[in-house]
Amino acid sequence: MRTTFEEQLNSLHLRFSEMGMMASEAIMKSVKAYVEHDKALAKEVINNDHIINKREVDLEKESFEMIALQQPVTSDLRMIVTVLKASSDLERMGDHAVSIAQETIRLKGETRIPEIEKLIAEMGDMTTSIVEDSLEAYLKRDSKMAEEVASRDVKVHYISEKINKSCIEDMEKTSENVLSGTSYMLVDSYLERAGDYATNICEWVVYLNTGHVVELNQKHIADENYPKS
Repeated sequence: MRTTFEEQLNSLHLRFSEMGMMASEAIMKSVKAYVEHDKALAKEVINNDHIINKREVDLEKESFEMIALQQPVTSDLRMIVTVLKASSDLERMGDHAVSIAQETIRLKGETRIPEIEKLIAEMGDMTTSIVEDSLEAYLKRDSKMAEEVASRDVKVHYISEKINKSCIEDMEKTSENVLSGTSYMLVDSYLERAGDYATNICEWVVYLNTGHVVELNQKHIADENYPKS
């Protein structure tokens, strides 16, 4: 009986890890599609989202069944709860990747601002790196790494503020920049939220190891330190 449960637990762990790779790839491809104006790649991200959605539903079903039938305790229960909660964060990341891809298609031939698109590409790289490293912290069950990864989300917040400020300035200069500027701010918000979900995963890694729910989001510190002018 225990062997069967361990096999189920290992399968749950592996399937969650696969979902993490899918979500990370979706974020990376959506940003690449957006800054390179690649509508075909954007459509690929949109069309593949159902795979991420189905995986989240499957993991949720498996998690509830294991809790109900196996009645796990302590570390085993924490593993199942972590997958249950963190898979929801990954699914939302996938949704934000779709939103970025949809912006690629919607923007069409509007005026582009290369300087801001460069910042978005940089923000996308940062966010993808945080997502990937949050998953590595999960695989290693490394709380210290999780805390370090979560602290890097502050940099994403800083670049988000920079993008928003630049967009507002450019939109004030000419009405031709309004549609593209609005789109940039939307994409910026989607990436920032994806970074927040990666921070959530880091928090679940700490929970997995300690049983304690912690708050690793440091945006309030970023807001206090961000230049006001």
